Amino acid sequence: MKMVEESENKFDPQQVIDEFELLSKDAGRIQEETLQKILEENGGTEYLQQWGLNGKTDQVSFKNCVPLVTHKDLEPYIRRIVDGDLTPILTRKSITTISLSSGTTQGKPKFVPFNEELMESTMQIFKTSFAFRNREFPVVNGKALQFIYGSKQFKTKGGLAAGTATTNVYRNSQFKKTMKAMQTPCCSPDEVIFGPDFNQSLYCHLLCGLILRNEVQVVSSTFAHSIVHAFRKFEQVWQELVANIRDGVLSSRVTVPSIRSAMSKLLKPDPELADTIYNKCIRLSNWYGLIPELFPNTRYIYGIMTGSMEPYLKKLRHYAGELPLLSADYGSSEGWIGANVNPELPPELVTYAVLPNIGYFEFIPLVENVDGVEATPVGLTEVKLGEEYEIVVTNFAGLYRYRLGDVVKIKGFHNGTPELQFICRRNLLLSINIDKNTEKDLQLAVEAAAQLLLNEKLEVVDFSSNVNTSADPGHYVIFWELNGKASEEILKECCNCLDKSFVDAGYVSSRKVKTIGPLELRIVKRGTFHKILDHFVGLGAAVSQFKTPRCVGTTNLSVLQILTSNVVESYFSTAFS
Repeated sequence: MKMVEESENKFDPQQVIDEFELLSKDAGRIQEETLQKILEENGGTEYLQQWGLNGKTDQVSFKNCVPLVTHKDLEPYIRRIVDGDLTPILTRKSITTISLSSGTTQGKPKFVPFNEELMESTMQIFKTSFAFRNREFPVVNGKALQFIYGSKQFKTKGGLAAGTATTNVYRNSQFKKTMKAMQTPCCSPDEVIFGPDFNQSLYCHLLCGLILRNEVQVVSSTFAHSIVHAFRKFEQVWQELVANIRDGVLSSRVTVPSIRSAMSKLLKPDPELADTIYNKCIRLSNWYGLIPELFPNTRYIYGIMTGSMEPYLKKLRHYAGELPLLSADYGSSEGWIGANVNPELPPELVTYAVLPNIGYFEFIPLVENVDGVEATPVGLTEVKLGEEYEIVVTNFAGLYRYRLGDVVKIKGFHNGTPELQFICRRNLLLSINIDKNTEKDLQLAVEAAAQLLLNEKLEVVDFSSNVNTSADPGHYVIFWELNGKASEEILKECCNCLDKSFVDAGYVSSRKVKTIGPLELRIVKRGTFHKILDHFVGLGAAVSQFKTPRCVGTTNLSVLQILTSNVVESYFSTAFS
């Protein structure tokens, strides 16, 4: 037992890097072996038996027999597991835990199986990226100010523990051991991380970070959004936090007994520390460089910063000053795919090296054949540099040839394994007829129009969109929340700029011939997007996993209702008239 404990306490980054180098050099063979392992383990399950594999575990038979699927195809099987059916449906070993996806894309969370193998691959990803990160930005005996929130785990009808993927990870004993071994334990006690009230937990995360300010070497969260959200909150409550530190008395806003009790062990009167923080805050210009001022030994800021998180980078850089932003690894509620092994790259250029032993991966080329039939998926070592693909995952937790819905671009290779850049979600499209705009197109349009606000010292706090087809012709609606009041003249300009920034040929030609109507910009009240966050948290989502829905469709009526009921101004584009 002592040996096991020692190996957990010691973490050798070089050994982890060496292991990854070996895996990536032999990616093709490792992929074959990984598929073989998955099929040997689970070939006898109800799901796989129906496809007539008859014990075969090779790649060709697997692809010929087992169909490509989406979550919708697997839902009936997962539903039976959730309801307590213990027969080997998707996996030979019983699934005891269920992960909930964030639910922000489709309006309701999806159930996905979670097991120890997925937990192990999570720790392998964490350790791999940490080893490469630590080589560039060493962290020694520090603490991490982690804005993480475990949502409530609940029991399903069949008695399984269900929670968000992040909660399932944070609650697992391996997570804490790994963080400790990597010398970046969390500043906050468990009572704060798993507290029932997100706002009280956030306040206490900030307070714990300030108390331990000289030990903080990493500031992180699952998503960049949570870090920005935390420091926006700090701007509002910093004087109260300083008063708590000065007097050693916790704010009355924290009412949860378990959190109060845990915080009382940390919080002691410290007028000197209170003065230091107060003086630093009053000297800052518009909060620029807030993070390194508060936490002087911080090496970097860490979290998922790609995809729907990119719009928050500008604000995060404002708070970070000169500190590097390091993008976390690439995965989803369904499991992990790749680690960031080039931590020196800025988030906009970040790539993820696929770990060939954590699942079996296929890639559907994003080119349609002449007859409109989808291209045949290729293997991990058959992808081509510069091409775009949709990822297909087969893992140890019962997903077989599962379409993840993510589009990635091959940016390079680490030995024999590809390095992927996340491009967008395949299904998140603004589309009325022949126009096709992705989340990335929307983001670029918003960035272009937001430039016009700079002279007025204004910024877009958050945004979303909707296709309005209630009138003919249909038109795009963009929702903006601003941090202050903009003039009518500027907002009209912004509206026209948004309309002109969608450069998709189908959109431009449809606007010219008026088969798509003028784009509409709707300004919503301050705090509207916080109401959307509260709405999802109320449904059981974790703040750690929250992603603002960038395109709100008819499946997401409650969010659409929040947006439309908070509109204060509305403008129509005159760009094509």
